[in-house]
Amino acid sequence: MGSWYILVVRLWDTSKLSSEAKEVRASFFKKPSLADGIRGLKEESAFRYIAQTAVEASEHHEGALTENIDHSSWVTMNVDRAVGDVNTKISGGLGFLATVGSTAPFVGLFGTVWGILNALTAIGVAGQASIDKVAGPVGAALIMTAIGLVVAVPAVLGYNWLVNRNKSVMGQVRAFAGDLHGVLMGNRAVAKR
Repeated sequence: MGSWYILVVRLWDTSKLSSEAKEVRASFFKKPSLADGIRGLKEESAFRYIAQTAVEASEHHEGALTENIDHSSWVTMNVDRAVGDVNTKISGGLGFLATVGSTAPFVGLFGTVWGILNALTAIGVAGQASIDKVAGPVGAALIMTAIGLVVAVPAVLGYNWLVNRNKSVMGQVRAFAGDLHGVLMGNRAVAKR
């Protein structure tokens, strides 16, 4: 259940981020100012978060410690942190999928071995080793391996699918961040209308 929950939630997150990326590409950089562009983004948008972080870093490059860092590097570091935060959010749960995918077959195999051991012990106690006495308990024990595989296969496939989707979506996010950095470095004063 946990694997399916993560798959659905992360699919929703990446789909939403991908559609936001298309909207941003179509309209954000056509606005008269960055402030207008930011206001045009949804409140909970990852792109708004990155843009606000970049603008704040560009406007607030003061302090005894940060004045040793040039303006471009300061903005770059803050934009990279914001992009990293977005990446962390959409990658949440992938470790769980990887763990389930790699351990579920072994848990199923353990259940099968345990079931076969119990079946053989019962046969030994009964003293009869006919095929009908062996096949039933061993067949029931193999169900554990099947369950382990039924859990593992969707988790592994989902993990690989989400990793590839995340790479694609994060490529769009990084492209936006790079373009935004270029705009900020070209126009140091951000209009606040």
